[in-house]
Amino acid sequence: MTRSAGTGRSSARGKDAITIRHVLRHRSGLPYGKTLGLDALLATDWDRSVRALARARPHTPPGAVPAYHVISHGFLLGEVIRRVTGRPLPAVFEEQIFGPAGMVGTRLGGSRVPLRGGPPVMQALFNRRAVRDAVIPAATVAGTARDLARFYRSLLDDGSWRLATTPTSEGETDRVTGMRIRWSEGFQLGGLAEERFLGRGSDPIAFGHNGSNACMGWADPGRRLVVAYLTNRLVAGPGRSPHQCAVSDAILAAADASPA
Repeated sequence: MTRSAGTGRSSARGKDAITIRHVLRHRSGLPYGKTLGLDALLATDWDRSVRALARARPHTPPGAVPAYHVISHGFLLGEVIRRVTGRPLPAVFEEQIFGPAGMVGTRLGGSRVPLRGGPPVMQALFNRRAVRDAVIPAATVAGTARDLARFYRSLLDDGSWRLATTPTSEGETDRVTGMRIRWSEGFQLGGLAEERFLGRGSDPIAFGHNGSNACMGWADPGRRLVVAYLTNRLVAGPGRSPHQCAVSDAILAAADASPA
């Protein structure tokens, strides 16, 4: 991970032991460079964001605890992809993810849908043209609910959902959100009784992700069910999502009540 950050081993600063799996599991110890706020301010500048992470020391030992990599997740993994492929990240996303899944209306960067609601400062930040045009993998993927459903359906159809449903944390409190989250590699898992976007009645192998409580996508392999719910109404933070939980539980109840 140190070499991919672009500063050489002399700047490892305790990051030598970080693996790609640590990042996928939100256990690298680098949920942010210095603070989430500073990471957000740097996010429109890819090189500065990567340099800040390269200069940072892990906040916890690699692999020790889960801590949601709100913004750093995309830069850490994205820089590895850029250096391995030698290609711009949007092109790789289109070739490797969007195209094969049939996501014809999805792209990384260039959103033209204004965000509404949430704290005025957050709304003003995310609606800046520079932010919406920037390549920020954790924040600026723009698409349709149909495309998001196609993504999850592709994982069910090709069997790769099995790789997405192995828990990497059980009963642990995430150090960034302050909540219990069942992480896998890159996804959150169901099976918790708390108000979460997957629903209180979610299966332990249901997997998906929430975006600022404004959007969510998930799949339930046992029910062969895919849900995509996208809005442009921003809600601060990745915490409790009672309205999304209610939507998911209503969908699960309807699916279970339907004839097989």
